[in-house]
Amino acid sequence: MTKAHKEALATGRNESRVVRRYLEALSSSKPKRGRRRTPTSVEKRLAAIEEAMAAADRITTLKLSQERLDLMNELASMSTDDGMAELEEDFVAIAAQYGNRQGISYAAWREVGVQPEVLRRAGITHSA
Repeated sequence: MTKAHKEALATGRNESRVVRRYLEALSSSKPKRGRRRTPTSVEKRLAAIEEAMAAADRITTLKLSQERLDLMNELASMSTDDGMAELEEDFVAIAAQYGNRQGISYAAWREVGVQPEVLRRAGITHSA
């Protein structure tokens, strides 16, 4: 095997790894249906729960307590960096070359969940 061939194989492996990590992150962080919650809306609901708990019966208090715990966890996860921005930048840097070499169309990227804005930044267009 020539040095150039080994380098081409290494490049292909690295690009495949970047694409795989990005697509896996996309699928694991797939947005849920409905309106997306913001930290402000979660905090607003937490305040409403606190008010409701003051006059609630024991069963309702139990349910509100669980909702409050769930919302606090959700709020904490909103503030942590999931690393998606870095994965996206790595993807943008290599996606066009990888897609061209593998014969992957714009439509195929969209079908697996890559957003149009990300594809545009990567230089992948409808005609690609």
